[in-house]
Amino acid sequence: MRVIFFGTSAFAVPSLEQLVAHHHIVAMCVTQPDRPQGRGLACEPSPVKQVALRFGLPLSQPERVRLDLCDSLQVDVGVVAAYGQLIPDDVLKKPPHGMLGVHPSLLPKYRGASPVAWALLNGETTTGVTIFRLNERLDAGELIVQQSVAIEPTEHAETLTNRLAQLGAQQLVRALELLHTGRAMFTPQEESQATFAPKFTKAQGRIDWHQPAAVIARLVRATVPWPGAMTAWKGEALKIWSVSLPETSTAVSGAAPGTIVHVGSDGVTVATGTGALCLHEVQAAGRRRMTIKEFLAGHPMRVGERFGGDRRQETRDGGTTTRERSET
Repeated sequence: MRVIFFGTSAFAVPSLEQLVAHHHIVAMCVTQPDRPQGRGLACEPSPVKQVALRFGLPLSQPERVRLDLCDSLQVDVGVVAAYGQLIPDDVLKKPPHGMLGVHPSLLPKYRGASPVAWALLNGETTTGVTIFRLNERLDAGELIVQQSVAIEPTEHAETLTNRLAQLGAQQLVRALELLHTGRAMFTPQEESQATFAPKFTKAQGRIDWHQPAAVIARLVRATVPWPGAMTAWKGEALKIWSVSLPETSTAVSGAAPGTIVHVGSDGVTVATGTGALCLHEVQAAGRRRMTIKEFLAGHPMRVGERFGGDRRQETRDGGTTTRERSET
């Protein structure tokens, strides 16, 4: 089939690669303009642009998508995977088979920009991918194919997104085959079951140690690699990359949430609102990601010391610094 492909982030790359591998004709690959990235703010091509250049595919990087982009292409269908902006209604309706979306959730659950993060944060044990036909409403079009997968207990947002990207590419190829052979079935979404997954903000990554340990652990997994789960340590921001729930009971009775109750080379255990949490990998501001053993070599931690910076501690403890509040 002749396809116009819209995609930008790494999530979209497997879908584009599978279109090429299965001999679909990518008449145009549309991706976001090069954006400044990193500390040097140098303009970098998107992951999709890099793949398009590798395959020698026609490429367009408009600031805004317009109908004339499709006028001369004579495509059969469009594919949209993590493109990063809304596509106008007239463009959605231009291809005879419409535009297919590749979405990393089991729609109608988790419509929106951050379905993987919200699934992890909410403690879901199952998720999946959906191929659906886009309409004028966000992620609300008719379903074509879906595939569910189990979420691994220690899986974080980055690894789960990568796994769903591969699964989504496989299901996209399946959906195109159904369209091509006239066997595709279009199922309306059940609106009463819809939930939403808006884009995460940096503020949502701030750890509230009064929450149960299991909830904080889900926050850490949901925010890898961005925005990261953050707390304050001795007036500086500290990013928490990896945690676990201790298998053996750690004495936390009477310890205020955020208080260190055990220090070891394999982890630092912290009291929470319910239970304890063991920190395994951290990152100080301006430093690289480290194991807790590496971090302790230059930043000693002691039992009884306390992480800070959540709103309830700021209200209760007059000694919390302005810097702690701003950086967490």
